[in-house]
Amino acid sequence: MNVMRSLVLACLGVFLFGCETTKPEPIEAPQIFTHFKPSYSAPSELKTPQSTKTNLRITPPKNTKNKIITPPAKTTDLWQHIANNLHFPIEQNKALKKRINWYLQQPDYLQVMSKRAAPYLYHIVKKVEQQQLPIELALLPFVESGFRPTAHSSQQAVGVWQLVGATAHHFGVKSDQWYDGRQDVLAATDAALAYLSYLYKRFDGNWLHALAAYNSGEGRVKRAIKQNKKHGKSTDYWSLKLPQETADYVPKLLALSYLVKHPQQGFKRPKLAYKALTTHMNVGQQFDFSIIAKLSGVGSKQLHALNQGYLKNQSSPNGPHTLLLPIEQQALLNSSFFKTNFAGEYIVKQNDTLYSIARRFGMPLSTLKQLNNKQNNLIGIGEKLLVGQPKTLPESLTIDYKISPYLEHQEVVIATLEIDYEVQPGDTLWSISQLYNVPHSDLAKWNKLSASSMLKPGIQLVLFIPQAEKPQVTTIKKDLLLDLQKTLNQPR
Repeated sequence: MNVMRSLVLACLGVFLFGCETTKPEPIEAPQIFTHFKPSYSAPSELKTPQSTKTNLRITPPKNTKNKIITPPAKTTDLWQHIANNLHFPIEQNKALKKRINWYLQQPDYLQVMSKRAAPYLYHIVKKVEQQQLPIELALLPFVESGFRPTAHSSQQAVGVWQLVGATAHHFGVKSDQWYDGRQDVLAATDAALAYLSYLYKRFDGNWLHALAAYNSGEGRVKRAIKQNKKHGKSTDYWSLKLPQETADYVPKLLALSYLVKHPQQGFKRPKLAYKALTTHMNVGQQFDFSIIAKLSGVGSKQLHALNQGYLKNQSSPNGPHTLLLPIEQQALLNSSFFKTNFAGEYIVKQNDTLYSIARRFGMPLSTLKQLNNKQNNLIGIGEKLLVGQPKTLPESLTIDYKISPYLEHQEVVIATLEIDYEVQPGDTLWSISQLYNVPHSDLAKWNKLSASSMLKPGIQLVLFIPQAEKPQVTTIKKDLLLDLQKTLNQPR
C-alpha cells in the first residue's frame, strides 16, 4: 500500500511541476521582406558579396521573462523614416565605391535635392508604402532627374521620373497641349510605380534587373541575360553587359541609399518633417491660375511651381482640374473660397457603406454614386470618395486667353516611317512597343490585334515610327498680314 501511495505521489509531482522544468519552444514570427530578394541587415560598412537567404525568420530573444520590451519610437523626420526602411543589399565593388565617393565629394547634394522634393516626397513615400514596394524606389527621382519636374533628356524622357511618351501613355498619364502629366510629379509617380511593378514581375522578382530595365528597356536587359546564359555566365545584375549609363544607374541608387542610411560617412542627411506639406484639391472645372491665386492667397508663381504639369495659365476644358496647394496656409483652409468651391473628400473606413456615407454628408445615395461614377454600391477600405459638389465660379472672374487667329499656330503633322518587324522568341506587344518607343495600344491597332494578344515567333508586324524632324514654322499668308496691318492702322 505504501509503495502504491509513493507511485501516485511521484506521478502527481511530475504532473504539477513538469511545466516549470520544460522549456517552451521559440515561436517563429511570420516571414518578412517578401518584396526584397535577398533580405538585408544594416551593416556598419560595406559588405563583400556573399550568399544570403531569402526567407528571413525571427525568433524571440532568450531570457526575456519579466522584461518589458518597448517598441521603437516613431520618427518625426521623413528622411529618418526612409533610412529606417531601406533594405536593398549593399555589395562591395568598384562601381559602388566610385558612386559613393562621388556623393561624398558633394556633401550638400541631398540638401539641395531635398528642397526641390519637399512638397512631394511625403506623398511619394506613402504611395510606395501603400503598394508594399521597396522604399528605395522613392529615391529614384533623385537619380533620374535631380528631382526636376521639367527635366527633359535627349531620349525625350520628361519629368522627375524621366518617363517617355509611350510608357506614360500606357500607364494612364495624360498629355496634350494644355497639360503634360509627366511633369505632374504625383501623376507621374503613379505611372512610374506601376511600370516598376510590372518590370519586377517580368524579371521574376529581381529588383536590380527591373531597375536596369526601367533605365534602358526591358528588351535590352533580357538580351543581356540571355547572352550570359548562352555562355554559362552568371545572370546577376553585376555580371550583365549593359550600356555604360545603365551600368552606372543601379550603383547610383544603391550608393545614395547607403549614404542615406549611414550619414556618419560624411554625407549630410537633410531634415524634413514627416507629414504632408501639400494637399490635392479638386477645383471640379476649368480654372485659371491667376484667379485661384487671387482668391486663395497663394502666389501665382508658387502655384505654377507646385503644378508644373500645367503648360498654360488655364487647365484644359477636359481636365484634369486638380491642384497641389501648400497645406500650411491655414487661411486658405478656413477661407470661404475653399469651403465653397472645392469638393470635399472622404476616405472609406471599415464597416462603411455608400448609404451610411450619403446619410453622414446629407446627400441622396444616387447623388453620391453619380459624383463618384459608381455603377454599384461596392466600396473598399481606403478608397477616396467625393462628398461635395464644387460650385461654379462667377463668370465675371473667368478670363479668356484665346489667341488671335492671325497668330495661331497650325497643328504640325509628324512624318512617320513604316517598318516591318519579325517577332523574336520571348517578344510581347509591350516589349516591342518599348523597343521602338510607340504606344502599346497603337502597335496592337496597326496589326489588328488585341492588347493582350500572344505573338508567335517569325510573324511580321508593321510599325509606324515618328521621324525626328523639327516642326516647320507655318508661313503666315501675306493677305492675312495686310488685313491685320490695315486693322491696326484704322483710327479708334
